[in-house]
Amino acid sequence: MTRDGGSGATGVDPQQLWLGPAQPRRGRRPAFSREAITEAAVALADAEGLEAVTMRRVAERVGAGVMSLYSYAPDKETLLELMVDHVSGELPTASGLTGDWRADLREVAHLQRELMLRHPWLPAALSTRRVPGPNTLAFLERALAALRPTGLDGAAKLEVFAQLTGFVAGHVAHELAQASVARSPSRVAAEARYLAAMAADGRHPELAGVLAAPGRAQDPEATFARFLNRLIDGLGSD
Repeated sequence: MTRDGGSGATGVDPQQLWLGPAQPRRGRRPAFSREAITEAAVALADAEGLEAVTMRRVAERVGAGVMSLYSYAPDKETLLELMVDHVSGELPTASGLTGDWRADLREVAHLQRELMLRHPWLPAALSTRRVPGPNTLAFLERALAALRPTGLDGAAKLEVFAQLTGFVAGHVAHELAQASVARSPSRVAAEARYLAAMAADGRHPELAGVLAAPGRAQDPEATFARFLNRLIDGLGSD
C-alpha cells in the first residue's frame, strides 16, 4: 500500500525492514518507537478491523504527526508486515515436541487458530505474500522441527507449513463470518427457509438428503479439529 492507502509496486525490502535500525539514525531522538507504532496499529485493527488502520489513525494513537511515522513505516504495506510479525510473537516457540509429527502439527495449527481468533484481521493480512520477520521465522522453526520425523525434503516441509497456515486462515475467516451471521437470528431463519425451499423443488435431491439428515451440534472447536484431522491424515497418505 502507498502512503495514501493504494497499492504499492515496490514491495518491502526484508533486509532493510528486519535487519536495519528500528529507529532513524539521524535527527532528534523521537518520542515514540517502531514498537509503539506497531502496537497502536494492532490495537486499532483488533478494535475496528484492518480497514481502519491508516497512517493518520495510527499517528493519532501515538500522539505524533503523520509524516513522522514514515521514517519507521514508509507505507501501509510495511506497517502490515510489522503488525503480522508483532502478533506472531505471541506464538510459543520453546515447547517440547513429542516426536509424533501429526500431533505436533495439530498443536501448531491450534496455536495459529487461537492467534487468529485473538486478532481477527490476521487471516486477511496473510492473504497476500508476507516477508517472514523474526517472530514468524521462530514459529516456522518450530513447525519445521515438528516435520523432521516425516523425512520430507526442505521444499516439501515449507509446502506443508504453507498449506497448513492457509487452511487455518481460511477456516478462521469462515468461522468468524459464521459467528457474525449467528448473531442475527432473522438472517439465520431466512437462510434456512431458502435452503428448505430449494431442497423441496425436486431438482436438488442430494441437498434434500443432507438437510433431512440429523445435524451436528455447532461446536467450533470440534469442527476445526475434525477438518484439521482430515488435512493432516491426507498429508501422511502419499
